[in-house]
Amino acid sequence: MSMITSKRLQDRIIDWFIALFLLALGISTLLPLINTLAISLSERAAVSGGMVKLTPVGFNLTAYEYILQDTKFWRAFGISVLRVALGGLLNFALAVLTAFPLSRSEKAFPGRNIFIWMFVFGMILNVGIVPWYLTIAQYKLIDTIWALVLPGAVPIWNVIILMNFFRNIPKELDEAARIDGANPWQLLWHIYLPTSLPALATITLFSIVGHWNSFFDGLILMNNPDNYPLQTYIQQLVIADRPILHGGQAQLMVKLSNATLNAAKLFVAMIPILIIYPFLQRYFVRGIMLGAVKE
Repeated sequence: MSMITSKRLQDRIIDWFIALFLLALGISTLLPLINTLAISLSERAAVSGGMVKLTPVGFNLTAYEYILQDTKFWRAFGISVLRVALGGLLNFALAVLTAFPLSRSEKAFPGRNIFIWMFVFGMILNVGIVPWYLTIAQYKLIDTIWALVLPGAVPIWNVIILMNFFRNIPKELDEAARIDGANPWQLLWHIYLPTSLPALATITLFSIVGHWNSFFDGLILMNNPDNYPLQTYIQQLVIADRPILHGGQAQLMVKLSNATLNAAKLFVAMIPILIIYPFLQRYFVRGIMLGAVKE
């Protein structure tokens, strides 16, 4: 009896240790975000002197007043929102329409394995930046929103996750729907999509975060800085290490440092993802686990 009690106590201690470790790890991931927010709300001298840690020093909203007047920032913000909307919808639709036939059996879809291997090799064997750029330029997409959306229209990793999730759906549902006369479109709409919410939420989150955080393609494919998405715009500001002044903004810069302003822009850029993620997070782990392997 004492041995059982001792084992239970040991298990509880281990559980508490794991819980505290994960809690500490979770809090540590928030520290950079808190530090960025503190810098954006601090006065110039404190930031320049490295005095700001996790709380603002000389609290002020000057950086955010500057951002409200920065038309280029909001233009870039709008381009990123448009990119996420167009790219997310296109990724979702094409991933579903690609994964569904590939999830069928070899008998139902002859040659499916050939297509699967084509996608896998396409994901592994990257053609390189130069052919990628020349192809986009050949279609005259440079300096358009479609250059940011169409090259990654079919996210192969998302297709693989969704395909495996579809293959784990009980075949009895499929057979019962077919007996009732359902065609493939009805199977997809009424059976597969409603039962695949975790996987759909997972690939949607991947697409949104991927499009929102991407900066390199904007830098390569946009010749006009006015067409930069938000992350490319911020990356250029950080590299230049100086803000671009417009009109009355010069007066505000007397109270700001570049670090304060960049921190404010970084924090504003994080807000959309911080808002969206909690709504999709509860599906995320389940979608990854069930879509990663085939039972």
